[in-house]
Amino acid sequence: MRPCDSHEYSQLNECKIDLDFIRESQHIRDYGAIGMTEQMPIVGGFLPTVEAAAVSNVATHLAAFGIFGTSWHLDGPIHVRWGTTTAKETNQCAGHAGLAIDRNTWCLLGNQYYTLAGPATKMVFLETACQSITDSGSGREIISGVAAAKGVAEDYTTGMEARANGEIATATAKLNVPKTNEVLNAVLATHVKDYKVAPKGKKFAECYDPVKVLPTEENLRAYEAAMKTLEACGLPLTGIW
Repeated sequence: MRPCDSHEYSQLNECKIDLDFIRESQHIRDYGAIGMTEQMPIVGGFLPTVEAAAVSNVATHLAAFGIFGTSWHLDGPIHVRWGTTTAKETNQCAGHAGLAIDRNTWCLLGNQYYTLAGPATKMVFLETACQSITDSGSGREIISGVAAAKGVAEDYTTGMEARANGEIATATAKLNVPKTNEVLNAVLATHVKDYKVAPKGKKFAECYDPVKVLPTEENLRAYEAAMKTLEACGLPLTGIW
């Protein structure tokens, strides 16, 4: 890897540091590379409430920058029940932690995306939207996604989710915080009832032309349906998608 690449090294849950992490941190600094620390607090585990998870999340950020001198920090609160970052509680944790850090430090922040639904489904775009709205509204500079189908199904991630992610974040930047919360609540209400039956979606080669690397019509229809739903929820996407 080049020094200009982000070198990822992970802190442990929750707010723990081991010798391996210390060695990695020192190696990256000696090499003169861009350090990217990563840690994903588990909402509902050892941190039983959103508030506890948010406090732990902020502490992890401060340790990453203040003690280990990282270049930027990537979090991604995980829901203990659903195994995703896009649920209401995980977005609450990410939003409060991100805004607290953004308002009081110079630190560069990122967030990881893990959805329940898989590619070429309307739900994967709506789930992505919830977190993208949260991240853009809470001051994060970097969005790192999307790992669809919880990031555990092989070959179930495509570029369409990332495209939507960027467009939604751009639209959210036009909103103030009260309006952002209003839109976010409306988007959550469109699909939270489907968590237990989230569609796995399709593999890359089933929803993309693997030669031209273009999305299929089915994939585009799911994307367009989701974007129209987001506009109905109040997200100003006109001229963006």
